[in-house]
Amino acid sequence: MNLSEEETQVLEVIRKFAESEVRPFAMEIDKKKQVPEKLINRMRELGLFASYIPQEYGGAGLSFAFLVKAIELLSWACASTALVLDGAETLFAEPVIMFGSESLKKKYLPQVAEGAVGGLAITEPGAGSDAASIKTRATRKGNSYVINGSKTFITNGRISKFFVFDAVTDPSKKHRGITTFVIDAGTEGFKISRDIEKMGIRGSSTVELVFEDAVVPAENVIGKENDGFRVIMETLDAGRVGIAAQAIGIAQSALDDAIAYAKERKQFDTRITDFQGIQFMIADMATQIQAARELTYAAADAWENRRDSVRLSSMAKLFASDVAMKVTVDALQLFGGYGYTTDFDAERHVRDAKITQIYEGTNQIQRVIIAKEVLKNL
Repeated sequence: MNLSEEETQVLEVIRKFAESEVRPFAMEIDKKKQVPEKLINRMRELGLFASYIPQEYGGAGLSFAFLVKAIELLSWACASTALVLDGAETLFAEPVIMFGSESLKKKYLPQVAEGAVGGLAITEPGAGSDAASIKTRATRKGNSYVINGSKTFITNGRISKFFVFDAVTDPSKKHRGITTFVIDAGTEGFKISRDIEKMGIRGSSTVELVFEDAVVPAENVIGKENDGFRVIMETLDAGRVGIAAQAIGIAQSALDDAIAYAKERKQFDTRITDFQGIQFMIADMATQIQAARELTYAAADAWENRRDSVRLSSMAKLFASDVAMKVTVDALQLFGGYGYTTDFDAERHVRDAKITQIYEGTNQIQRVIIAKEVLKNL
């Protein structure tokens, strides 16, 4: 990735923050199931939320490549903490930047730059991978829309100040009858119905949302009415690169921990890193991570330049998340019985890695997307 001198310097600040202020508390964040507000405030102080927001809306205007690297570094320290930034930037701010009206940009992007967290609400109890089958309805009434329905598995649910969401505005048009909106968290008739307990990324708030005659002004439409499916699909292209970066950070953290442990662990009066079988495992893990990293950076570059980003973002998400699962499981194996305990982070890395194969489109769906993109060019 080609980064400016400023971006390189900022990333060094993020690296130090991740090492000294985030990683030491990752186990506690997992146990308490909450990212401390003090860490989120530190992210605000360091300007992380402003980094990717365009300068004309109060941000620093740094590149998408920078953002991807920042997510990777934070995920190395704590995947739950990284999701606070990732969700705010790639899932909320990105669709507003790409498709929002000037009034929407002026209203919401400065708030994100100042550290307000946003979320993306697409998935429904009966509509996951098939995003076109959503049931949430938006009925036009004068200069507003009345929203009824529900969303589930919503990241940053408890800490988000606003959400991008989609709803059906013309059922007769199927996926061409979906519209994307922004809604403020305090809107009457819009509420959190329950918190969702999870296997991994436990520090990240995940909720179900309910719309009960919630009123959204017409000016909160992102893009055009009935063009929301395209808005969401392009948003997910960016989001998948962010998830790939998260997967790489988790995998690298697991490998680093395993190597540190293996250097100290002795069996038969020999450090286990001197056994060729262990060396081969480490070599394979390091190679897989590097390959995933290069593919993810290529996808970030493609997104930045709007060049073949659908194919590459799906490839990066698919490959990096599969690598994260394999590496974290192998890293746990290097700890032996200790890896299966909560005394070490190895088991948490496995739990955190698993979700990267599922959200932002399951890896089975990524294979469908990739195949279509490859075959259409033949």
